[in-house]
Amino acid sequence: MKLYRTQRGYLIEQDNHFCAMDTPSWTCDAWDSLITSDDLYERLASLRKDLQEIHQISLEDVLAPIGSQEVWAAGVTYYRSRDARMEESRDGGGADFYERVYVADRPELFFKATPHRVVGPNAKVAIRGDAQWSVPEPELALLITPTGKIVGYTVGNDMSSRDIEGENPLYLPQAKVYDRSCALGPCILVVENPLPPSTEINLEILRSNNLEFSGSTTLAEMKRDPASLVEYLYRHNTFRHGAFLLTGTGIVPPDSFGLQPDDEIRISITGIGTLVNQVG
Repeated sequence: MKLYRTQRGYLIEQDNHFCAMDTPSWTCDAWDSLITSDDLYERLASLRKDLQEIHQISLEDVLAPIGSQEVWAAGVTYYRSRDARMEESRDGGGADFYERVYVADRPELFFKATPHRVVGPNAKVAIRGDAQWSVPEPELALLITPTGKIVGYTVGNDMSSRDIEGENPLYLPQAKVYDRSCALGPCILVVENPLPPSTEINLEILRSNNLEFSGSTTLAEMKRDPASLVEYLYRHNTFRHGAFLLTGTGIVPPDSFGLQPDDEIRISITGIGTLVNQVG
């Protein structure tokens, strides 16, 4: 099932059939109460039985599927990401750090965004004014409950200022954390079993309606197990409203590419959908 948060309320989709939940309030409190349930799949299935199908549906007012959750991210979880970050950090003396974290037991985890820094579908993501080389990072995002259970998945865009991080690894927070540096959506995929390794992630970047870059990968290329990432994230840490965790990227544009204003970023993940954002 897919769960959407819209300006009019919540929608449940299953097999292209939509139902609207009776939600007098779509505030963060109501959304948090729904998505932080350990039994989210069973809860949605039960709710859906009592809802009438909607035959005319518009998803133009879809919001980011986040309430009060923090967004965290994992780095260097794909071999391609390891290579890219080693190369960008070579002059800054940080190349060895990324090789070491790729093979270490402990993953790289970092804070990414508060809810107000996150945008949803068809909204504008930002590139820093003091950065010269920015890229999107298409990632599978996990929805995790306060108890540490993965109950859903969505599409994530971890915007990154590669030149700032490459200058010095200690600049990572500035390269990663700023207003509109993260996008989530268009929905939360709620399933009973983990996504299969064959799940595809695709990225397209359009400039003036022309395809400027495209790439793809699968979850099979990810070195880290999502459950292990969550276990490390929740060590000695509490998340009262649950959390979203971006699981890293395996798609890195060439060094010659950098985002420009008005570029359109399209990230698709099998079974979830496509997250579309503009740079602005």
